[in-house]
Amino acid sequence: MELTGNPPNAEYRRFESNREYEEIIDRMIPLTQRIVRVFDKSLSLHYNSTTRIELLRHFLLENRTNRLLIVLHDTRQLVGGHPRLIHLAQQFSHACIIRETLRPAKHAADPFVIFDGSHYVHRFHFDHMRAAQGTHDAAGAQQLIERFSEIQDSSGPPLATTVTGL
Repeated sequence: MELTGNPPNAEYRRFESNREYEEIIDRMIPLTQRIVRVFDKSLSLHYNSTTRIELLRHFLLENRTNRLLIVLHDTRQLVGGHPRLIHLAQQFSHACIIRETLRPAKHAADPFVIFDGSHYVHRFHFDHMRAAQGTHDAAGAQQLIERFSEIQDSSGPPLATTVTGL
């Protein structure tokens, strides 16, 4: 028996559907109590949908210490493609931080979203839709949190979400 430090209700499952990936994110945001960490090449259009933005807005309003941390390889499409997210980042500038990776982190190719410290959804590569979901999986989430920290440390300063900043 392997000791993982996880509670008995920890689950890990694989799937291969972009639709399911996006649905999991929308299902997990309302269950998050403190922090959502997002790493991706660029954000899908779901991050501009009314549903996702309202979920994130409600999450950020729940507690003023809640945080939405986003690190992307490419932030150029944010202004034209994600005006709702930009507005949310402006409205919650203290809690919604968007960064762009610098050259040392550009090699990272596995997008993921971590919800607090024990839930996550993880794609294994940008170019493929093979993914996994972990719930109550503190050990798996901790590995991704450490990876997120490394990527974030190899990123530029938070982007200015003013009209002139993006």
